[in-house]
Amino acid sequence: MDMIGKVRRMKLRDQLSLSEIAKRTGLSRNTVKKWLKAPGEAVPKYERTSVEGKLTAFEPALHQALTTDSHRPKQGRR
Repeated sequence: MDMIGKVRRMKLRDQLSLSEIAKRTGLSRNTVKKWLKAPGEAVPKYERTSVEGKLTAFEPALHQALTTDSHRPKQGRR
């Protein structure tokens, strides 16, 4: 939210161009343009959904193995 406010302030108050705002903030010109076109003070949200990890199915077995190994002597651990 803070960065969007800075971008809008640079455009409206300081009358900077899109490319100058992009240089000063380190954002791409496309991002600056998209944020300035967005209505209101909307915070950008990621569209990516969370994906289940590859090891999620094996998590209980891994946890059990690590717990078992933690009780063994150091030289007998995996």
